[in-house]
Amino acid sequence: MPAIKVIKPGFQSTIQDSGRFGYSHYGISISGAADNVALRIGNLIAGNDENVAAIEMTLTGGEFLFEDDAIISITGANFQPMIESSQVAMWSTIKIKAGHILSFKNSPDNARCYICINGGFNVPLVMESASTHLLTSMGGLKGRAIIKGDFIQYHKKNIDNKTYISLKKEILDKLYPQRELFVTIGPQSNYFSDETINLFSKSTFTVREDSNRMGLRLSGPKLERIIEEDIITEGVSLGAIQISHDAQPIILFVEHQTTGGYPKIANIISADLHRVGQLKPRDEIKFSFVSIDEANKLRKEIEALISSDSFVRI
Repeated sequence: MPAIKVIKPGFQSTIQDSGRFGYSHYGISISGAADNVALRIGNLIAGNDENVAAIEMTLTGGEFLFEDDAIISITGANFQPMIESSQVAMWSTIKIKAGHILSFKNSPDNARCYICINGGFNVPLVMESASTHLLTSMGGLKGRAIIKGDFIQYHKKNIDNKTYISLKKEILDKLYPQRELFVTIGPQSNYFSDETINLFSKSTFTVREDSNRMGLRLSGPKLERIIEEDIITEGVSLGAIQISHDAQPIILFVEHQTTGGYPKIANIISADLHRVGQLKPRDEIKFSFVSIDEANKLRKEIEALISSDSFVRI
């Protein structure tokens, strides 16, 4: 089975698919790609099903030697990919030859970039997913980030008659709009005064350095409670925004704990979760409340964009 050799792994590169669903009652969160939209589109461009495992690179790209010819795609943050020192296109089908090296210049404006390969990477499934869950050392390559010297096997397919496609520029702009993150009101909004909820939606928050795949810690104006006690521990969801004892928000992300006792002021809508996956330390963000109906409408709009109509042959 062919493989790619890891020459440089990047800051934190892991194997991720769409996630590990249905195990939260065992304390196992979804994990999976931080930017699920980039993963799904990358797989379609590479000629795979949407949920096939890919390499997720965080903040800096790696360097990879291909043992055999392969069809790949590179999506997500523009890490300025190069093959043999020649720049190649993002969001497009790419053929790489045996013995060639894929590398990155590492000047991203966003946090995460994905390498999808035709046929998919060959890693064992754990609880029906190939995703790496770093906090529990489960899935992916031995439950850890990729390291120098790793060989990552992939399933070889006949690539001679592969159709080459690219994502339309106008679709990319719709998938990653330059606007606030939309949220719905949280289940414990009664823990906060109307003034505090208004402060939350009008203020700018900064992503802290100690953010990770478990959660994004934010700094900004203090969001004080009017009820001091924590809630009785209950299940929490991806994208929930808790307010901790320091009166600062935490966005629960793909490796979040499955229960929690902090009150939740809001929840990121499904249509914006992939944008959270592209946030990096020191980024500034704002929130805007929308209704459940509007959140569902936006989710359907995103899903409609992940289709064959969004690509052009090249």
